[in-house]
Amino acid sequence: MKERLQKFLANAGIASRRASETIILEGRVRVNGVAVQKLGGQVDVVHDRIEVDGQRIKPKKKLYIALHKPPGYICSRKDERDRRVIFDLLPKEWNTLFSAGRLDNDSEGLIFITNDGDFCLKVTHPRYQIRKTYLVGVEGGVIPRTLRRFTEGVEDAGEVLKAERARLVSSNHTQSVVELELAEGRNREVRRLFESQGLTVNRLQRIKIGKIRLGELPVGKWRTLTEPEIKSLLPPL
Repeated sequence: MKERLQKFLANAGIASRRASETIILEGRVRVNGVAVQKLGGQVDVVHDRIEVDGQRIKPKKKLYIALHKPPGYICSRKDERDRRVIFDLLPKEWNTLFSAGRLDNDSEGLIFITNDGDFCLKVTHPRYQIRKTYLVGVEGGVIPRTLRRFTEGVEDAGEVLKAERARLVSSNHTQSVVELELAEGRNREVRRLFESQGLTVNRLQRIKIGKIRLGELPVGKWRTLTEPEIKSLLPPL
C-alpha cells in the first residue's frame, strides 16, 4: 500500500504533516537507504524501510473507536480545571488517540476516537456532509413553525444555523423531545438553534453519525468500529 512520505510520517506519530515536510527537506529521512529531500514522493508502507535520523519508523495500527460519552466529561486529553475527560474512559495505552469532533461538557452520546487524521477530517469537515443526528429534550412545548425555522435557517452571531431535518418526537406543555439532523456542526449549533427560539435545552444526546448509530452501547462504554462502518465514513477525497 503506497502513500505520500509526509503523510506516512504524520500517521506514524513522528510529527504533524507540515513538520514532517520540514524533516524531509532537511534530509533527515532515508527510504531503503537513500536520503530523500524532495516532497511528493510515495512509499510502500509495508515493504519499504523508512528511517528518520537513523531510526526505523513503522506504521502505527489505526484505531477507530465509538464511545458513548456521558454528560459531565469534556473532549480533551487533559483539563486545566481538573474536570473529567473522555480519555479517562479508554485504556491508558491509547495515549495517542484524539476525538473526531466534540460534544460539549453537558452533552452526551456518540463520539469517535481515532489516530487516523484523514478519518477525523472526513467525519468533521463540512465539505464531506457527514450528517449527525441528535435527540434534544427542551423545556416547554415546540410548535411546527419552530421546526420549519430550523430547516430554513436561523441567523445567530453572524452565522446561519440550519438543520437538514427536524422532527417532533413528543411534546406537551412542560417538555418536548425533538430529533435534529445536522450536516455542518458549528460550535454549539444545536443549543444555539433552540436558544434562538427562546427554548432551553435540558438534554442533548447525539444518536447517530453518518450511518452509525449509538444503539445499545452503554453510557461510558466503547467499542471498535467494524470495517464496513469505517468505509461508510470514508468518502473519496
